[in-house]
Amino acid sequence: MSLTPPTGAGAAAMGRTEAFRSHLGPLFLLTLLFYMNFMARIVQAPLMPAIENDLSISHAEAGSLFLILSIGYFITLIGSGFVSARLTHRWTMVLSIVCAGGTLLATAASEGIWGLRFGLFLTGLSTGLYLPSAIAAITEFVSPRHWGKAIAIHEVAPNLAFVTAPVFAEAVLGLYSWKAVLAVLGAAALLSGMVFALFGRTGASTGEAPNLRSIGVLSRQPSYWLMILLFGLGISGSLGIYTMLPLFMVSAHGLEREFANTLLALSRIPGVLAAFGSGWFTDRFGPKRTILGVLVLNGLLTMVLGLVSTDWLPYLVFLQPALAVCFFPAGFAAIGLVAPAGARNIAVSMVTPFGFILGAGAAPALIGWASHRHSFCAGFLMVGALIVVGALLSSLLVVGRRPGDGGFQKEVGDEP
Repeated sequence: MSLTPPTGAGAAAMGRTEAFRSHLGPLFLLTLLFYMNFMARIVQAPLMPAIENDLSISHAEAGSLFLILSIGYFITLIGSGFVSARLTHRWTMVLSIVCAGGTLLATAASEGIWGLRFGLFLTGLSTGLYLPSAIAAITEFVSPRHWGKAIAIHEVAPNLAFVTAPVFAEAVLGLYSWKAVLAVLGAAALLSGMVFALFGRTGASTGEAPNLRSIGVLSRQPSYWLMILLFGLGISGSLGIYTMLPLFMVSAHGLEREFANTLLALSRIPGVLAAFGSGWFTDRFGPKRTILGVLVLNGLLTMVLGLVSTDWLPYLVFLQPALAVCFFPAGFAAIGLVAPAGARNIAVSMVTPFGFILGAGAAPALIGWASHRHSFCAGFLMVGALIVVGALLSSLLVVGRRPGDGGFQKEVGDEP
């Protein structure tokens, strides 16, 4: 075995690998925060059958709860730049998770449907501060050639939350009420905030507050408006479907709540690996091709999900989400290429709130309304068809080449 150190291209490749490995520690801390942030927003989905029974609400009212949470999330995502411009990205992320923990504890102590609505609105407000600062921090300390992989690691958090939220909910529901689930999660969120405050060192820079100049630069780019629509579709196929799936399996297919939540948790395990695959695919083939392929296939699978019999349902419950999560590494990488370096937090805070209110708010509300007026099948068909039709517009997306060797190859329709 040769002891001669590598030279030339081999040394450069090794240097790039080692440079990326040095970022894994900070990325894991950010992933912990994102995990708690996401758990705070999705744990209500596996709890919804229990909440419906306890508060005697309809499917339409249940679906509207996610719209209320999305409105709160929308507000602080839009305004997060005002906070990070004064506190730095690091302390904005700490503030977000600490406030989320506090609002979960307050929601657990509330009474009635209006207390739940107000608590979910505050949860949305709290969690909305996190993502723009996190993406800005990642794109600051990670080389552009590794953005796909870095964001894929960060995206392990929501995929892991998709897996653990139903398991965690059922474990606590076996002994206590749904309110205890929120209380335990709130305490864990506060603890994770303290851990990051003590050991986190990323995000030392300040963000850029939204201003007419930055917003004007973004709004003049057609790709910015396309990214809002595409994120809405991507979130519809992922979080939007997830939030209504327990009710769908229990009410439309007659499955027991415990079995439905177990199936929901297991179905998200392949998504953890799929997100890494999407990060590699994005780095290799570019975000536009990845977004188009993922959304078209996801929309078709969403439609089939609403049509299959109970015997075939578990297969679709596994297949559809594994593909849905592949959108996000490509989506966030595309935002990083569309926006100027100093305004990426603004781009994220302007794209994701509109996408979230469409995908995680309007889509569940649409499914809930359709199930109340017609059937759950109609709701899934409508959302799936919207995803397929909207995905075709991604061919109009314009993204430039990423700087540095080994970046995205120029795609058809991209800027030179």
